[in-house]
Amino acid sequence: MSSENSSADDVRQVWDVVVVGAGPAGASAAYAAAVAGRRVLVLEKAELPRYKTCGGGIIGPSRDALPPGFELPLKDRVHAVTFSHNGRFTRTRRSKQMLFGLINRPEFDQQLVEHAQKAGAELRTGVTVQRVEQHGSEVPDRRTVAVVLQGGEVLLARSVVGADGSASRIGAHVGVKVDQVDLGLEAEIPVPETVAEDWKGRVLIDWGPIPGSYGWVFPKGDTLTVGVISARGEGAATKRYLEDFIGRLGLAGFEPSISSGHLTRCRADDSPLSRGRVLVCGDAAGLLEPWTREGISFALRSGRLAGEWAVRIAEAHDAVDTRRQALNYAFAVKAGLGVEMSVGKRLLTAFERRPGLFHAALMSFRPAWKGFKDITRGATSLGEIVRTHPMAQRALTAVDRRPTTSGEVSSSP
Repeated sequence: MSSENSSADDVRQVWDVVVVGAGPAGASAAYAAAVAGRRVLVLEKAELPRYKTCGGGIIGPSRDALPPGFELPLKDRVHAVTFSHNGRFTRTRRSKQMLFGLINRPEFDQQLVEHAQKAGAELRTGVTVQRVEQHGSEVPDRRTVAVVLQGGEVLLARSVVGADGSASRIGAHVGVKVDQVDLGLEAEIPVPETVAEDWKGRVLIDWGPIPGSYGWVFPKGDTLTVGVISARGEGAATKRYLEDFIGRLGLAGFEPSISSGHLTRCRADDSPLSRGRVLVCGDAAGLLEPWTREGISFALRSGRLAGEWAVRIAEAHDAVDTRRQALNYAFAVKAGLGVEMSVGKRLLTAFERRPGLFHAALMSFRPAWKGFKDITRGATSLGEIVRTHPMAQRALTAVDRRPTTSGEVSSSP
């Protein structure tokens, strides 16, 4: 169902679900609620399509969480990964099967929203949500949430899904707490055909000079997406890493079409995922993999869950039932994504101490490369590997127990 701004006559209607944000998490939530036959409205402050700072890697779990019939707008299919450690000890590993795909976020996000619209969701763009209210003069009864837009317009909903990104206003309402914030810097670099051909089907992952940092090159036709990420607070060093990285790659002579930055925020273990009839998902909930900071699969999966439970909350007739459904949503998120995040945090701690060990393992230890391939293809997950492989359990436990010293951050493999 196509979407334009609702007329003034519709302002006081009560939507079953209002979704704030039209990224992968919001579009997935809207789709899940709409296919259940509910009246769904998506609010997005930008005009679509819009650019997002993101590598655009679509791994197996992302692909598996897409709506039925969704055709990925792939710019490339990755069969090879070149690993390096701060520009040294470079080696390329290849796979007969595709490891993952690469997309541009404007096209991908637009397509997800269109699937939600076809399922029956409505869309309003160019609107900013100032706040949500669950009590007060704007709220007619206890089953309703007021969504207050910039300019004073008020929309009413039985449930609200916050999917408005890492600087989420809905997340602030819910009380989301984060314990890891990282800065990602990225450049979209148009390159000549001869350069693009050299990168076709191959990505580069470089373990960086700042503890916990890494860089990437993702080819997308005639453009290379080149980026780095590291802990917030290392802004100057992160910028220098990106500049050095681009220079080492021989790309400094090409003018980026876009240069951008973005903060990723990872939730604390005890951070809430709901408040009353309001749920959060994706970046708004701080849901992403802490080591790689991969967020698209977490957005798609948590968005779908949020949409499904928003429907149940919309049907709840009292605070007790609302609370029960919200707790069930939190349990569903923590049982799947939460387990992966827990393992990812432990891996990040280990990686910060011994990046060279990770590099050596991926270069020389066949089970490590197999695990990487299986995770990217969606055949397994970090949590599943640790749960089912005693060697992985022992390795992580050994790292957990090892005290951190200044000499731990080694630059040699």
